[in-house]
Amino acid sequence: MINNLVKFYSGYAQVFTEDYDENKTINNTFVLSDSLEKRILNYNKITQTAPRLEYFALASSEEKTKGAIIIGVHPEKEDQITEISKWVNSGSYFKNNDDGVLLSINLAEYLNLDIGDTLILYGQGFHGVTAAGLYPIVGILKFPSPELNKQMVYMNIKSAQELFGAQNRATSMIVMVDRHQDLPEAMRYLRQNIQAPLMTKSWDELQPELVQMIEGDRAGGIVMKMVLYMVVGFGILGTIIMMIAERMRELGVTIAVGMQKQTMSFILYIETILTGLLGTAAGVIGSIPIIIYFYSNPVKLSGDAAETMVQMGQEPFLYFSLNLHIFYSQALIVLFLSMIIGLYPIIKVYKIKVNQALRA
Repeated sequence: MINNLVKFYSGYAQVFTEDYDENKTINNTFVLSDSLEKRILNYNKITQTAPRLEYFALASSEEKTKGAIIIGVHPEKEDQITEISKWVNSGSYFKNNDDGVLLSINLAEYLNLDIGDTLILYGQGFHGVTAAGLYPIVGILKFPSPELNKQMVYMNIKSAQELFGAQNRATSMIVMVDRHQDLPEAMRYLRQNIQAPLMTKSWDELQPELVQMIEGDRAGGIVMKMVLYMVVGFGILGTIIMMIAERMRELGVTIAVGMQKQTMSFILYIETILTGLLGTAAGVIGSIPIIIYFYSNPVKLSGDAAETMVQMGQEPFLYFSLNLHIFYSQALIVLFLSMIIGLYPIIKVYKIKVNQALRA
C-alpha cells in the first residue's frame, strides 16, 4: 500500500524550502543545482530524484475556463518514479524537450479539448509577473482518482519555468528509495546534509491522512491474524488431544514396563514440536507458488472496496508481497503455538494412572 501511494504522486520524500512548507506559493521556490542533486544521490539507499514546479493557473479554451493545478516535471525522471505514462488514455506521453502538455480527462472534457488542440494557461507567476501561454495537447490522462481527473495539467518543467517566470527554479525535489524500510536511514542522511533554507519531509509527514488509513488497515489485519492464530492453535490442540487419547493404552503399557514419565513426556513434547515443524514447512512451501502468482497478477477489486480505494487515489487492486519477513514471522508464531500446546501431553502423562490406562 505504501509503495502504491508514494509511487502514485508524492514520492518517498520531498525537499523544498522552509517557507514553502508554510505557504505553498511559487515565490517560495528554490534554485535547482547539480550540486543539490549530487548531494542527495550521494547516499547509496537513495535511488532517484526528480524536480517539480507546481502552481495554479486558469486553464482555458475558446469558450470555457477552469482553475487547474500545473505540474512542471522532467518527463523521463517523473515517469521512472510515478510511471505517469501508464495513465495516458489517448495521445502519447511527452518527451524531455516537448512543449506540449498532458491534460486530465475530465478537465479536457469540460474545456471541449482533445489531442492536437491548444490549451490556454493564464495566471500569476514568480514575484507577480503575468503568466500566460499557449500549449498543444499531446496526451489525455485518466487517473483512478476522480479529483485528479478534474484539475491536472502536466508539462515539461522548462516550459513551466518559462510560463511562471521562474527560470531554473523548482517547488520541490522528489526523492525515492528502493524500499520503504530504507526510508528512515535515508531521512537521517537528508536531514544531516540538507540545511536551511531547505528542508526534507517524508511521505508520512506530507500525507498524515494516508498514514491513518494505513494504520487502520494494519489494525484490522492484526485482528484477522489473531482470529486465524486461534483457529490454527485449536486445530493443533485438537490433533494432539486425539493423538494422546488414541494412544492412552500404549502409554500405560510403556509406563508399566518401566519407562519413566519424565522420559515419555520429553518424547511426546519433541513429537509435538516435530508435528508443528512439518506442518509449518508444508504451509510455507505450499503457499510460495500461490503467492508468486498473485504477486505477478494482483487481484482486482470491485464494488465499494474498489470505489473507496479509487477515492483515496489508489489503484483498486489487492497486492501481494514476497517479503521473507511475512513468511518466517508466521512460521515462528505457529511453531511457538506448537511449543505451548506441547505442554498438554506432558501434563497428561504425569496424570496417567497405569491401571486405568491399561483398560483404555
